[in-house]
Amino acid sequence: MTLDRAVMMFAGCMILLSLALGTFVSPWWYLFTAFVGVNMMQSSVTGFCPAAIVFKKLGIRPGTAFD
Repeated sequence: MTLDRAVMMFAGCMILLSLALGTFVSPWWYLFTAFVGVNMMQSSVTGFCPAAIVFKKLGIRPGTAFD
């Protein structure tokens, strides 16, 4: 798995988790869904992604999006 795919997988899991928590626990969890979405948008514009930095340090091999 490349860094790009790991970041996309992580973002997708966080969105699904926050949607489930918003449905079954508290609607306030939908704010986390919005946070993940905003983070994805800013990383597409700026190229800065905190998750990519963490995955890089964990040794995931680089892809092409987060060089």
